[in-house]
Amino acid sequence: MANIKSAKKRILVNRTNAERNKAIRSRVRTAIKKVNAVVASGDKEAAKAELAAATKVIEMAASKGVYHKNNAARKVSSISKAVNQMA
Repeated sequence: MANIKSAKKRILVNRTNAERNKAIRSRVRTAIKKVNAVVASGDKEAAKAELAAATKVIEMAASKGVYHKNNAARKVSSISKAVNQMA
């Protein structure tokens, strides 16, 4: 355990940020799973709605620094491709 006050504070701040990032990553994964589930069911309109919601969640995560912008773009691209390839 750290003895210096600033080191103790860094430990607390890092823990707080890690919990926040974990929650945001979980929200992103859930949104992607929802899109994939709707794509599998075959409902095009619902898929577009879920795609819009998931895109917003992913872009917000990237703006907070949880994901790199290219990683976020790749995630959005993959789910967009899945929705666009629906019959």
